[in-house]
Amino acid sequence: MTSLPLVFDAPKRGLPPRHLADLSVAERREAVVELGEHAFRANQLSHHYFSRLTVDPTAMTDIPASARERLASELLPPLLSVVRHVACDDGTTRKTLWRAHDGTLLESVLMRYPDRVTLCVSSQAGCGMACPFCATGQGGLERNLSTAEIVDQIRAAAAAMRDGELGSAGRLSNIVFMGMGEPLANYRRVVAAVRRITEPAPAGLGISQRSVTVSTVGLAPAIRRLADEGMQVRLAVSLHTPDDELRDTLVPVNNRWSVDEVLRAARYYADVSGRRVSIEYALIRDMNDQPWRADLLAERLRAHLGQLVHVNVIPLNPTPGSKWDASPKSVEREFVRRVNAGGVACTVRDTRGQEIAAACGQLAAEA
Repeated sequence: MTSLPLVFDAPKRGLPPRHLADLSVAERREAVVELGEHAFRANQLSHHYFSRLTVDPTAMTDIPASARERLASELLPPLLSVVRHVACDDGTTRKTLWRAHDGTLLESVLMRYPDRVTLCVSSQAGCGMACPFCATGQGGLERNLSTAEIVDQIRAAAAAMRDGELGSAGRLSNIVFMGMGEPLANYRRVVAAVRRITEPAPAGLGISQRSVTVSTVGLAPAIRRLADEGMQVRLAVSLHTPDDELRDTLVPVNNRWSVDEVLRAARYYADVSGRRVSIEYALIRDMNDQPWRADLLAERLRAHLGQLVHVNVIPLNPTPGSKWDASPKSVEREFVRRVNAGGVACTVRDTRGQEIAAACGQLAAEA
């Protein structure tokens, strides 16, 4: 098996100091004892952060004032501050631009639907995959996010829903790693974040693994590695075209792992996890929206994944000044029809936030 290439590693500069969310339950207890406190203080801190969703030490009244500030400063250092929120869709979609401790900018998008509340979370600041139609990819990779920086986006969103910031009070139910960055290029921290998100409170946030989706452009060895983690998260593969010739351009990592290699890894993931794989397909006018590509997509997916696959067609959210544009609705409908006719389930994703630059990287690029 090919090892995950070091060329995708982000610079190690800029990561924040140690945070409670970086640590396992055992490591939290060890850290608290190292600070001269009783081990049970770790459980109290975890309760405040993961259950009460607060980082305000003045609210932690069950911890003596003499210990409170020190524990908070050492294990709950500030990670992210809001630069601005922008909302649309009658207040049911809100994008947040965050600034990390070192000035790094990143984004998350909170979306309220009738039956669920989903957060699109970033795993890197920028992205090194260089997909030409993606604002984040064109901006390049700044650095990996820490486990805690990933988790803190989610904690903040859960608190916003509890406090009714997107209408009536509600509960964050779904997490998608489809924000800035390639999650599997920040593998260790993303997996740690998923475990932290899904561990029962107060060890973690208590979100079901089956409600978490990890997206990738197709780092085949990392897909197999993720399968072997034994988790129940959904895998989403950003395929965007079924043929290697075009994918080499649209998704440059395809030069390393071909469509067949990616789909074989996806089948391995489906077999090990028992979960259906999502195929993401951004439909681009006169680029990847031809009828023959719809037919070929269905053929290749059926051959590799059988019924263990669903295609999400995504109307492209073009970036300002880009030559890339969304396909006409008539073309989109015919593409979806042909994939379904080819024996593969295919639907159009409900798009949100186009008027607030909700495509990954657009808000940060404007800052």
